[in-house]
Amino acid sequence: METASFTPKDVMTLRQKTGLGMMDCKAALAENNGDMDAAEQWLRAKRKGKMDTRTERTTGEGRINITIEGDKAVIVEVQTETDFTAKNEGFVSMVEDVTKAAINQPAGAVSPDDAITKRIDDLRITTGENVNFARGEKLEGGTFGAYVHHDGKRAALVQLEGKVDDEALKGVCQHIVFHDPLGIDERDVEPAKLEQIKTDAIEEAKQSGKPEEIATKIAEGKVRKYLEENTLMYQKYVLDETKTIKQLIGDNAKIKRFIRYTLGS
Repeated sequence: METASFTPKDVMTLRQKTGLGMMDCKAALAENNGDMDAAEQWLRAKRKGKMDTRTERTTGEGRINITIEGDKAVIVEVQTETDFTAKNEGFVSMVEDVTKAAINQPAGAVSPDDAITKRIDDLRITTGENVNFARGEKLEGGTFGAYVHHDGKRAALVQLEGKVDDEALKGVCQHIVFHDPLGIDERDVEPAKLEQIKTDAIEEAKQSGKPEEIATKIAEGKVRKYLEENTLMYQKYVLDETKTIKQLIGDNAKIKRFIRYTLGS
């Protein structure tokens, strides 16, 4: 009878490296005459082939993560099928690794390169779920603040010039997550939108018998109210509604951009 070219310890080692079952690892070592590296590659190729046929599965769960390194920052979203997997320590660690890998890419949309793809494929193989890279964005220059909600399903990244207290900057990011502003200020609102609000308000005021001067003031108030409700700088701060975001950050800083992610949207 032919002696096995591997030991139970080899099977356990392969299991620890791949996260796959003992029987799968034993079969892989038997197929590759005990060669650990060849067995690992054989397992990954075999499991990945099976997973590639399952990409139609819905990935409604996942995690968002942010990494900041000096004057660089990146936000990414990785999706999977179940909340159970999304909360798993291995999945959380994988998303962190993907974010760290993305920090080395050029500014702009993140592309899943070989390192990112391999890290995600490892999770696809070990979990048996359809795990995929959903999106990512890298920013460069200035100062950054970030907030990721505890469930990993909502997050905000803020890029600014100047200096804001760390706690206040975190608060701005929390505000963005929960209030979802349309833009930073009036410059991010379509001029036609503001003009329409003003025109409609003037017409309504005139129809109610208001003189033109009063109608104009009412219209200006409607525009101001729209900006206060929908743009970041004029919104009341979610943690202290006695002040606006503009008052919170002060005159020594300027928000250049913010990115808000909600899982799956």
